[in-house]
Amino acid sequence: MNQKNLLKNVVFSVSAVIIAVLAILGAVMPGAFGEVAGHLYRFTTTNFGWFYLLSIFAIIIFLIWVAASKYGTIRLGGEKEKPEYPFFTWIGMLFSAGFGVGLVFWGVAEPMSHFFKTPFAGVEAQGVDAARVAMGYSFFHWGISQWSVFALVGLVIAFLQFRKNKNGLVSTALEPVTGSRPAVRNSIDILAVIATVMGIATSIGLGVLQMSGGLNTITGIRNGVGLQLGILAIIFVAYMISTTTGLDKGIKYLSNLNLAMALIFLLFVFVTGPSVFILETFTMALGDYISNFVSYSLRLQPYAEGTWVREWTIFYWAWAIAWSPYVGAFVARVSRGRTVREFIVGVMVVPPLIACLWIAVFGGTALWYDLHENTGIAAAVNADVTSALFQLFNQLPFSSVMNVLAIILILTFLVTSADSATYILSSMTTFGSLNPSLMVKIVWGTLMAGIAGVLLYAGGLEALQTASLIAALPFTVLLLLLIVAVVRLMAHEPLPVRKADLKRFRRLEEAANKGRK
Repeated sequence: MNQKNLLKNVVFSVSAVIIAVLAILGAVMPGAFGEVAGHLYRFTTTNFGWFYLLSIFAIIIFLIWVAASKYGTIRLGGEKEKPEYPFFTWIGMLFSAGFGVGLVFWGVAEPMSHFFKTPFAGVEAQGVDAARVAMGYSFFHWGISQWSVFALVGLVIAFLQFRKNKNGLVSTALEPVTGSRPAVRNSIDILAVIATVMGIATSIGLGVLQMSGGLNTITGIRNGVGLQLGILAIIFVAYMISTTTGLDKGIKYLSNLNLAMALIFLLFVFVTGPSVFILETFTMALGDYISNFVSYSLRLQPYAEGTWVREWTIFYWAWAIAWSPYVGAFVARVSRGRTVREFIVGVMVVPPLIACLWIAVFGGTALWYDLHENTGIAAAVNADVTSALFQLFNQLPFSSVMNVLAIILILTFLVTSADSATYILSSMTTFGSLNPSLMVKIVWGTLMAGIAGVLLYAGGLEALQTASLIAALPFTVLLLLLIVAVVRLMAHEPLPVRKADLKRFRRLEEAANKGRK
């Protein structure tokens, strides 16, 4: 697509201008930008928290029904088409693009934060009960709820792209509900692009904050905005180089590297940490997660003053919703050839299980050290959340080496996420093209880095959380409409003949032939 055609592309032009204007305003007036963001954050969480919780719960129930129904046998592609990527590579790509950066950031930070300041007023902080609640709630936040959002968006996009040979745009997915008027389609796609940019900017910003916190812990370098923007510049150069190599080279190889490095880290902490305690913690937390799933899913605090649910659960759900167009589109892109049931179960079960195992190993080890060795990791995390992972490594063997490797792991996760986000944004703004031009990738790669930098400059972690929350609110309405769209699309789809039905037909045919004789 040449420059002249790009300017005529309403979705590309309008969304790029909006993001650019936000970036410029934030750079020129960071104080006012941060103040407005804070006001919007409080307004959104106070008035619409119930809407986020009910919406995510409804999506989970709907996807379980689809997977268990007759529609689960529909293949995302031709009837005899095989999956495009092997299972390990597929999971690696989901892990890298979907939540790798966030999990590395929060794997220690979240359980230790809940351990230091508990989710419930009646639980004593930094005690045994606080540790148990901290792990159960962390499992809940990284479980199927987040991934249900990615699965819903990914399912409908994959269905349209590989089953119906249509583009993978959110507006196309919503056509059965909203119609095909250009103004409506463009508005939906612009909203999806803006939500995606804000969601991925949050993830990039979190990774940058963690890297700068790690460098501060290792070397003593001042953890300020200057260091953070310098790290962001390095990441920008790296993912722009990677994005020029295409999906089957840069992203694929980096995803495999990420997953392999993450597994090595997991094994190292498991072996050198309190292994039996980790296994027992994982088992108990899994039970607590399952038994408390409904109450946690619908928990608010209307009878008592408190902001805990708004600051944690609602932020997580809004963050997942904000970057669901990106993760969903990317998950769809790498899931060709899988059945609907395989897709839903794979996306909603395998990554959450990996996440829970990660939290049990890293968070569980940190909890053990605070409970048994009084190391003060929770207090250090409360003072600086970005130092969490490095505070843990300081208690383990080879801490210097592991701290350096951790920074490399975060860097590769960031590059992979930004690389795949650049590809998806470019596709979303070029009518769903599977091979968007390099110029479009450069524009979106630059704007993503720009908005992440502005959010870091204007307010750090709070500004990043605000961006996700605000962008997610209108997109949540579109997600609920996607449920209706999925039902309408699949209701008209011919179902494949199952092997059991085929055998039954053959037996009936043989019986009929014998009767004629």
